[in-house]
Amino acid sequence: MSAHQAPSFRSRLRSGAPLIGTWIKTPSRTVVEVLSSSTLDVLCLDAEHAPFDRGDLDGSIFAARALGMPVLVRPGTASADSLLNCLDLGAVGVVAPHIRSGEEADRLVRSALFGPGGRGYAGSTRAAGYTRKPMAEHRERSTEDTVIVAQIEDREALDNLSDIIRIERLDCLFIGRVDLTISMGAASPKDPQVLEAVDEICRKAAEAGMRTGMFVSDLSELPGWLALGSSLFLLSSDQAFLQEGARSLRSAFEISTRQGTETSLMEPRS
Repeated sequence: MSAHQAPSFRSRLRSGAPLIGTWIKTPSRTVVEVLSSSTLDVLCLDAEHAPFDRGDLDGSIFAARALGMPVLVRPGTASADSLLNCLDLGAVGVVAPHIRSGEEADRLVRSALFGPGGRGYAGSTRAAGYTRKPMAEHRERSTEDTVIVAQIEDREALDNLSDIIRIERLDCLFIGRVDLTISMGAASPKDPQVLEAVDEICRKAAEAGMRTGMFVSDLSELPGWLALGSSLFLLSSDQAFLQEGARSLRSAFEISTRQGTETSLMEPRS
């Protein structure tokens, strides 16, 4: 990396510096454009739970790249074709759902990178600069910069955690605490057995030099997870921002109108 080149998102993630991003649930390049001008570190398009089609992903990734915002995609599955589409469109990386074993983690890594039995190559993609990047350069940059995140959200993954962590070139384990809660048959993400499982994931990953990330709804938990080595936090969402903004506006409006009414009642009548 040259002295004037900004560090890649992958290098920032691997450094362990705390990073904050948010989920994009609305398939809109305009929403992505607006949030790409924010001070967040990364956006993640949730194509697993929101209705993103290939056109939506294309426009959204284009908008983020145009403004220099790193963008991840969580595809509907960790299939090779889903990963290929996200990366060819220019996403900096993927958050692959439901990785349960070392075999699945290995398949994820191979599918996300160029190589024997891995990601298919095309030089005509946005990621390849629409034929402007030489093959050797594109392969080298992809190998160096593609962010590969495995989402841990199933009970089976806990039994295979050591095998998953051992997979070379896997950058981060993202803990899906709500799905993990359901998979474990627990009543709440704050259930002690769920918290113990998340603690175990963080500790084992940290011991192996692996980064972890998570979604948390209670920000008071952040210091504890940071202390355990977790550093990638994808918090809230574009939809939550809209709802919170609307609630804030309503609250401010009611306070102002109440004050206006009280002032009117206090004024002397002629």
